[in-house]
Amino acid sequence: MSDTRYLPVPDALAGERADAALSRMLGLSRTKAADVLAGGGVMQDGRVLGKSDRVADGILIVDLPDEREPAPEPEIPGGLTLLYEDDDLAVVDKPIGVAAHPSPGWTGPTVVGALASAGVTLASSGAAERQGIVHRLDVGTSGLMVVAKSDIAYTHLKRAFKERTVEKVYHAVAQGHLDPTAGTIDAPIGRHPGSDWKFAVIQDGRPSITHYEVLEMFPSASLLEIHLETGRTHQIRVHMSAMRHPLAGDATYGADPTLAKRLGLTRQWLHAREPGVRASHA
Repeated sequence: MSDTRYLPVPDALAGERADAALSRMLGLSRTKAADVLAGGGVMQDGRVLGKSDRVADGILIVDLPDEREPAPEPEIPGGLTLLYEDDDLAVVDKPIGVAAHPSPGWTGPTVVGALASAGVTLASSGAAERQGIVHRLDVGTSGLMVVAKSDIAYTHLKRAFKERTVEKVYHAVAQGHLDPTAGTIDAPIGRHPGSDWKFAVIQDGRPSITHYEVLEMFPSASLLEIHLETGRTHQIRVHMSAMRHPLAGDATYGADPTLAKRLGLTRQWLHAREPGVRASHA
C-alpha cells in the first residue's frame, strides 16, 4: 500500500535536484527523500526520477510508503528576519523558498508558521491558515512583507491594499536591455489559457499596471526598479515576459536558462523592497 500525492512544483524549486525538491516539498529528510526516489516512487511527465535528476515546472506524482517516518518540522532557509514589530503589525524579510502561508501541495516553511514558532501572535481575522497575511510574495520572491498582529490592523491593511494606497516597490533583473528605459505597462492579466498554474496577458483579464525604470545595464540584463499600481498574481513576471524581457531565472515565463546558469539562478531574480502604506491618498 502507498499514499499517492500529486504535487505542483513551486516556481522556486523548478530546476532543483529531485531529492532536494522532494525534501522541501514534503518536509522529509534528504535521506528519506532519496529513499523514496531510489524506490521508483516519484514520476514526472511519465518518467521515473532519480535523486540527481532535476525537477521541472509541472506536477510530481509521489508514492509514499504508508509507514513512513514522521516529517520533521521544516526549517526556514537562511532564517526569517523580523525587521519591525509593534502591537499591531510586524515587518519581515522573507527569504526565497518560503511561502506566505500554508496551501494545498506546499508543506515547506511558511511566514505564518515561522512567526508562530517565534511566539508572534497574529490577527485572528481571515482564514485560519492565513491569519495576519494581508499580501503575499511568491515562494521564489524574496523581500519585505507586512503582517497584521491585531484585527484592527488587519482590517486597515487589507483596505489599503484593496484601495491601492500601498507603495509596492521591487528590484528585478530582466533579460536584455529595455527600450525605453522607463515606462508603464498597462495590460490585463488572467489565467493562462493553457495552464492552471500560470498567468498571461489576455484581453478579458483584470486591469494590471506596472511602472518600471532601468537603474543599471549589464551585458545581457538590466537592473530595474518596479512600482506596482495593481497587485495581480505574478504581475511583474507576466508583464516583463510579455515585453520579451522575462526576469532572469524565471523559467516559467520564458527566461533563457543559459543566462540563469551564468548568474547562478534557480528562481526569478525579484526582490520586494518596500511594502509601505502611504500616509494619505488623494
